[in-house]
Amino acid sequence: MTSAVKRSPHEGKPRLRILIGADTFWPQINGAATFIARLAGGLAERGHDVHIAAPSYSNKRLGQMVEMHEGQKMTLHRIYSWRWPGHPWLRFLLPWRIKRNSAIILERVKPDVIHFQSHIVIGRGMTLEGSKRNIRLIGTNHFMPENLLDHALIVPRFMREKAGRAAWAAAERSFMRAARVTTPTRRAAEYLEENTAVRNVVSISCGINADGYNGNLEPKPDNLIVFLGRLSEEKQIDKLIRAFAILDPTLDAKLEIVGGGELEGKLRALVASLGLDERVTLTGFVEQAQLRDALQRGSVFAMPSIAELQSISTMEAMASGLPVVAANAMALPHLVHDGENGFLFEPGNINDLAEKLTRVLTMSADDVLKFKKESLAIVAAHDIERTLDTFESLYRGEEVTDPAALGKKNESAS
Repeated sequence: MTSAVKRSPHEGKPRLRILIGADTFWPQINGAATFIARLAGGLAERGHDVHIAAPSYSNKRLGQMVEMHEGQKMTLHRIYSWRWPGHPWLRFLLPWRIKRNSAIILERVKPDVIHFQSHIVIGRGMTLEGSKRNIRLIGTNHFMPENLLDHALIVPRFMREKAGRAAWAAAERSFMRAARVTTPTRRAAEYLEENTAVRNVVSISCGINADGYNGNLEPKPDNLIVFLGRLSEEKQIDKLIRAFAILDPTLDAKLEIVGGGELEGKLRALVASLGLDERVTLTGFVEQAQLRDALQRGSVFAMPSIAELQSISTMEAMASGLPVVAANAMALPHLVHDGENGFLFEPGNINDLAEKLTRVLTMSADDVLKFKKESLAIVAAHDIERTLDTFESLYRGEEVTDPAALGKKNESAS
């Protein structure tokens, strides 16, 4: 019996058959896909019967199959999908077939609960067909219209505001069918409530197994700046490269960009045009061991993204004992407490980003150590076991209190 099962408040309760609906999943690499794999793996480890409905990654492999993720076996229901035009790996389910596909999967699985991770296609099908069968519905929002529209080559820029409103209306229809709706952070919950009629959204961290990372508090021999994540427009990695280019040469800093994505070619060209080939490394997609190695070697983690509803990669950096310089945007201030475990910079401001990176790289060893310890302390609250406990409670229809919202109410009362 694992330690996770021993410390779960749900020990001894009947196991559940859980169907997770995902518009994105392995081998696609992004925050939502990573969270789904960790959630499913943790639930399977606790003894639940976990099923995932997700796009095919090859239409030669369709239907029900057993796959291994996060060290656990789970049942995948791979649905026929198309590759997104102009994108190297993004696939999407066909909207006009999703009701029929959802009905087939639900009749086959007969789940106790459906946890849909996106309203875009899978959420619509699963909530419509699940409602007909009186199956408990839990929804989690990882969606920002800006991210989707960056990939929507067929939507001209002058129509994007209208398209964004239509996307939110679609999200509202699916999430309003759910018994409870969650997001990774309180800011993300407020964002959903601001744009839809959905209320009482619960913020539940995506969670991280901090024990899987070595919180290295030792001084680093090199001034290495690390970024980890998908190379896409909203991450604003070009701003990080340009900020790096104006750092004082006496810092002898290096930048390592870990991850791959649709902008990799453009970013490599930018590095070359700035004459930074000897000081900037783009690794492309890497295995987990290489990812953790980069975080171990880093002196500071940089996250310039303006569209993070939580940022698993930032949590991974914090669990590795790194100070963080991040954009003061969306949910990043929930993780980066300015002047405590890193610094926040004005989004898109290259000079401010360069200045904040310089501050970390020139701090005394004692001050850096304080930042490292604070990163470890903050990320400890995002333990994956707590996340699993909370979702299990939601699946069973038990009452769940949003700790962030409760704290906000107490502050107002005082």
